[in-house]
Amino acid sequence: MSKQTRRKFLQATAVAASAATLPALIDAAEVRQQPAKDDGFGGFTVGIQSYSFRKFTFERALEQIQMLGVRNVELYREHVPITATDAQMRAARTLLDKYQITPVAFGVERFTKDHAANRRLFEFARRLGVRFLTADPDPDSFDSLDRLVVEFNIGIAIHPHGPVGKQLHRWYSAEEIMKTIRERTLIGTCLDTGHLIRSAQDPFNRQLDPAQQVRHMRARNFGLHLKDHDNKRRTDVVFGRGVLNVGNVLRALREVGFGGYIAIEYEASPENPTADIRACLDVFRDAVRKLT
Repeated sequence: MSKQTRRKFLQATAVAASAATLPALIDAAEVRQQPAKDDGFGGFTVGIQSYSFRKFTFERALEQIQMLGVRNVELYREHVPITATDAQMRAARTLLDKYQITPVAFGVERFTKDHAANRRLFEFARRLGVRFLTADPDPDSFDSLDRLVVEFNIGIAIHPHGPVGKQLHRWYSAEEIMKTIRERTLIGTCLDTGHLIRSAQDPFNRQLDPAQQVRHMRARNFGLHLKDHDNKRRTDVVFGRGVLNVGNVLRALREVGFGGYIAIEYEASPENPTADIRACLDVFRDAVRKLT
């Protein structure tokens, strides 16, 4: 067998193996945490991105999240370090149990072509017990990620960051993400409505409708960072005080059969974001009541 023929054979085998794992992919794209029936979230699995409480200790952040009536969290590395020892991980799990909060995702993490480093992140995620890693992967990382998502049954959810300095983030829109992952069925997105809105800022002027972006990704929506943003003031704001229409986004999620997690993230007022996050939750619940 020539080198070229062997290469084609191995590629075809990899594609067939990926197709055989499709049922596992569908399972990985659904959050197993059962939302409380009376939480007002309409069956959506709603959590808080703990980055919203980045100025808080881990325990105080969990205390605030519990006080807000939310039972899920997407954690970030300053609250639970990716280098956590077994003792640190046990301590983190003890606090999560104490406040009755379930970790559903972790991120946002960068991935590179370094397979060993990527594997360490997946091993960490398995120890933490999350189903998704929210990610900003390098373009040359996907061969590694394709193997790891199958092995660990942990989904990669690519996260857009809108404008970054003088250019748009490499994954700034659903269209840009889908170009790369269309054939990689075990990798999806965690769109961020705030960063999608930010893409309309000068000089980029990309008007991205969050609901349309959700529809573009369809079943590849593994998660969602829900936030509103005021582009004139360049700050996050309570839902509805910028341009975000929460109801339209929720309708789009239902249309595509969304089974992932919604992480409310609020980057303004890091010293004390609780009141504004509560106001966002009130808007969310009101939007759920109005859904038809």
